[in-house]
Amino acid sequence: MTAGPAPSGADSTDAHSAGRDSPDRHSAGTESPTAGTDSAARKRPHEPGRREPEEGRTGKNVPRVLITTDYLRPGDEVDARLRAAGLETVHAPMTGRRDPEELVSVLDGIDAALVAHEPLTADVLSRAGQLRVVVRTGVGYDSVDVEAARRLGISVSNLPGINANAVAEYTLGLLLASARRLVESAAGVAGGGWPREDGRELRGSTLGLVGYGAAARAVVPLARAFGMDVVCTTGVPQSRRADPGVRFVPFDELLAVSDHVSIHTALTDRTRGLFDASAFARMKPGAVLVNTARGAVVDERALADAVRTGAIAGAALDVVGEEPLPADSALRDVEGITVYSHLAGQTAEARRAAGLAGAAELVAALEGRPRFPVT
Repeated sequence: MTAGPAPSGADSTDAHSAGRDSPDRHSAGTESPTAGTDSAARKRPHEPGRREPEEGRTGKNVPRVLITTDYLRPGDEVDARLRAAGLETVHAPMTGRRDPEELVSVLDGIDAALVAHEPLTADVLSRAGQLRVVVRTGVGYDSVDVEAARRLGISVSNLPGINANAVAEYTLGLLLASARRLVESAAGVAGGGWPREDGRELRGSTLGLVGYGAAARAVVPLARAFGMDVVCTTGVPQSRRADPGVRFVPFDELLAVSDHVSIHTALTDRTRGLFDASAFARMKPGAVLVNTARGAVVDERALADAVRTGAIAGAALDVVGEEPLPADSALRDVEGITVYSHLAGQTAEARRAAGLAGAAELVAALEGRPRFPVT
């Protein structure tokens, strides 16, 4: 394994635009949070069991907002907007793993939370007695027990498509780096060598997209500009498959014809472990796997075995099942596998958009009119 570089202060959010669809699941196809205020925003009437505001610690019913996304800081633009909306902000940035007891502690007395990817389990949510709103500053929300939140009357929202452009550009970067062996070349020079191995061109190759969410759709014109043919497998209904530059095929066919396979599907019970030993056996021997969606979609031990034995050529992974990558991970020390530190959605532009859209969604949800509810 070659470890990709991690920037200082890398954020732990999963702001990847993994799409709301899977190869076997219908996609919600919702609008982007940056599209402006929706005059037809859905009202959320009081529901049985729905949590109502409690008197805040100031005694004036001022809702307290917890912010754990580590690139959002006290006094910044997002903080100012939340305070201008009459909210009290509390910053507790997540910079690594956060255990349940710590999470329960930081949620004490909190009405709404703008969160990274902390595990908001049923137990944690049930013990956060004042919590009414959770907004993920990204697309995926598999870190939140949505069913438990629904039972407890907690509104949960995500930000669909918020960083699709960032993820699409990054995906092309991984494709180029893999095809031209850029990471290996740089490592060789750093080690005192002067590697001269040849690479492969993207032009004329076939890119298989697994999922057809916002990021996958943003990849299509970039891949086409490089002269790639694009195939896709998705649960999106036929009526929404409007891109003439894409040929939609079954999953098995995509595996068989693709020189590069890029994962853009959400993590669900059906997609967990979708790329297992059987899937790798059906791929081309020279194929490369790219994953900017969710690590758990890939069986990591099966991937390591597939690359070692030459069943596939390699993999570029921006996400893994456990982050940071454990010292005993099956992906370590496998030539042909490069792991990066969950960077696809991390651009200045995407972070600003996610912060502002997250703040707007949080305020709307507290008013009972979330635009992007998943509960």
